[in-house]
Amino acid sequence: MTESTEQPRVDPARREELGRRLAVVQERVDEACRAAGRQDRPELIVVTKFHPAQDVRLLAELGVRAVGENRDQEARAKAAEVADQDLDWHFIGQLQTNKAKYVVRYASAVHSVDRGDLVDALDSAMGREQAKRRDQDEPERAPLDCLIQVDLDRRPAEEQPAGIGARGGAQPTDVAALAERIAGSEQLRLRGVMAVAPLGQDPAPAFAELAEISRRIRQDHPDAAWISAGMSADLEQAIAAGATHLRIGTDVLGPRPAVG
Repeated sequence: MTESTEQPRVDPARREELGRRLAVVQERVDEACRAAGRQDRPELIVVTKFHPAQDVRLLAELGVRAVGENRDQEARAKAAEVADQDLDWHFIGQLQTNKAKYVVRYASAVHSVDRGDLVDALDSAMGREQAKRRDQDEPERAPLDCLIQVDLDRRPAEEQPAGIGARGGAQPTDVAALAERIAGSEQLRLRGVMAVAPLGQDPAPAFAELAEISRRIRQDHPDAAWISAGMSADLEQAIAAGATHLRIGTDVLGPRPAVG
């Protein structure tokens, strides 16, 4: 018996829905760029957390090339399932050091580097991955693009949301040292900074602070020009502050499916 290579059946209604939602988001981005007087257009990363791999395949058919994921186990499975698609996988969630060995197999970028031991774990994992590929006569992968996640919440710890609302990230005073550590690594490429606006607050001041942190980093690392900021609710403010990458989930994919 030969193994079936039949592709999953496409749901035309879902494809139409995703196309419509994507067009609305793209128009919001265009309008925000016009309002900010920007000629450059931020890259759209569609965050597919909890949505099936079939949605990722449909997004690829619609022209999406950058996909974001928060959880390694989910990202690994999806990346394997749609390995035939030309996609860049961006890991954007909090990352444990023991997951670094998996993330470097599929991710082109990690947006959530927030501490030195994670830098070291990613660099070591990249070294092992490159060695494995050489041993198997496979081409080496590109350096892993890394962004420093910055904590922009200035509220006392007891006033900050816990659990799902917790944002994470390095303190602004630690960013310069982390940037030097990434830049000095062998297998990582410093790309810039990332942040999530503090929950329940006006995002504009936070994004302005992130832009200033980015400016200071670029003084010593001119190529670290990425600013990853902005989600469905605040992409306009992020674009006004100079975001180069937007991480949009709900407004493209709709409400997240229930997770048992």
